[in-house]
Amino acid sequence: MDHRELSVLMAGLLVTSLVTGIVAADPPRPGTEGNGLTENESATLWSRDSDNYISQEEYRQRYGENRSAVHQVANGTDVTFKRPPATAATWTRNDFEDLDAGGADTSVHPPHADLEDGVFIEDVHATIFAVQPSTRGHLESGETPLYIAPNGTMRGFVDYRVRVPNGSSSGNTTIEWSLTEHEIEEVRLKKDGETIATQDGSHTPALDYQIEEDWSANLTLEAEISARLKKTTRFDQGNRTDVNVTYQTESRNVSDAIDVEIYDLSAYPYYAEYPNGDAGVAIFQSRPWQGYTLTEDGDARVRGVWRFYTARNTNWDTLVRSNRTDSATVESDAIPVYVHAYPSRIGPRAEPVRDGPELIETWGTDRPSPVGTIGENINIDIVNQSYTTTYGVAVRAETVDREALHVAGIVRGVNASIVEPDGGSERQLRRSNLTVEVLEQNQSQATLRIELRDNQTSAPITLDDSRQYPIGGTTRNGYITVADQRVETNESGVAIVTIDEPGIYTARYHPGSWLSHNPAYVSDSATARWHPLGTIEGWFALIFEVGWQLLPFFVMFYAGKRLLRMLGPEDIFGQKP
Repeated sequence: MDHRELSVLMAGLLVTSLVTGIVAADPPRPGTEGNGLTENESATLWSRDSDNYISQEEYRQRYGENRSAVHQVANGTDVTFKRPPATAATWTRNDFEDLDAGGADTSVHPPHADLEDGVFIEDVHATIFAVQPSTRGHLESGETPLYIAPNGTMRGFVDYRVRVPNGSSSGNTTIEWSLTEHEIEEVRLKKDGETIATQDGSHTPALDYQIEEDWSANLTLEAEISARLKKTTRFDQGNRTDVNVTYQTESRNVSDAIDVEIYDLSAYPYYAEYPNGDAGVAIFQSRPWQGYTLTEDGDARVRGVWRFYTARNTNWDTLVRSNRTDSATVESDAIPVYVHAYPSRIGPRAEPVRDGPELIETWGTDRPSPVGTIGENINIDIVNQSYTTTYGVAVRAETVDREALHVAGIVRGVNASIVEPDGGSERQLRRSNLTVEVLEQNQSQATLRIELRDNQTSAPITLDDSRQYPIGGTTRNGYITVADQRVETNESGVAIVTIDEPGIYTARYHPGSWLSHNPAYVSDSATARWHPLGTIEGWFALIFEVGWQLLPFFVMFYAGKRLLRMLGPEDIFGQKP
């Protein structure tokens, strides 16, 4: 495209924008476009809208109809989800059908499209519309990977225009140009440069893919466009006209690429049985994941830190229609919507909340808040400080149906395959026996002897500062707390503690996680009391201390009594004159 045509296009774009007032479009009003969704479902899609709440009465006056309760809530805030919803993919799939290309002399493209020009084929592009099922993860600043399902569909938009040269005449020679044919010959989907799916020429290709055994990839949408033009040259020879016909062809290969993470889950379960019959289960996965169910009916479940919202890709709010002399920006009839996963302030939860499983441990990677990656006009309960990714979650429940264990990912429809971990998944969980006694004492301090043993075998339980690597991080072997101190037992299972304040002392054993120990133990506690009066030395010390404190009073009492005898009234008034 030469500079003259570019200037005309830019001027046309500016004039069009000023006249029509087109700006970044708001999403469609819920209920005005079905696209396979109900009004309530479509109301939850638009987390990137402005959330300018209006009352029910104002809404009725403005639009002449009532709105649903969900629509009303979504008008003032954003709706989040416990699980990745299907609404984003449903909307995108159906809305994609409204995407129309221009004719041979008009190219339609989103503003962010990477346009290329050839000799005849101009404003040509192949732009990725959406890849689904997928979820955009917000992990931290600078890290927002797009997780895609191993099996899914890439949708794209391909368009171009053909510039037919103007005819010309010089002397007895006349040249005319005409377009004989043009087409999109083929559209390809490539993974890291290798073609994995093809489709015959289409302006709106939908390419199904299947990717196995890959962690990450670069996906490329590639289209090949060709045009054939006829050049007719006429030579006026006076009494006759000679005609020369030639053809010129051109092909353009254009593409668009996106980096993705292939979201294929493999979960590693660990089980334990508590002495009272409760069941313990822990699931570890090395990527963000949603949670798991413990029973066949799905009533008992646990989820990690991740929650979800849906939002449109604002790059597709408008489209540009360009021809040889002009361009105009119009509102787009097709808007892709994506699922987004974010760490919630609610944190990990077990459900039912009151009488459901007990959340006993979570672990993962500590990351800073990703709040800066969310963007404007999104009101969600995202963490505003560092958080733990909860790659592992452990619970204690009355019952766990291992056959019904269901592990769900953050990408809709992707569930983890259960993999038996190395070394087995079973953990022994035994009772511990903690005792504490006053070993020595005097009037100022006491020495406590704490002993910890296996309640089943009576073997000593040794605690130390060594660290091991369980299925999700480092943990201590356990410790004992007493008198605001944290102590460990020696190889004999014994710890010695000195205290200097009288009172009742409770020692409590805090065992290391059963995930990293086999056998593992449950907590136990024991109590001892110490007071200086519990010893003969204490009584002597008490009597001496009391006597020493009362000595001045005895001295004063004795001195006063002697003085009264010396100066008493019997001596003063008892003498005869």
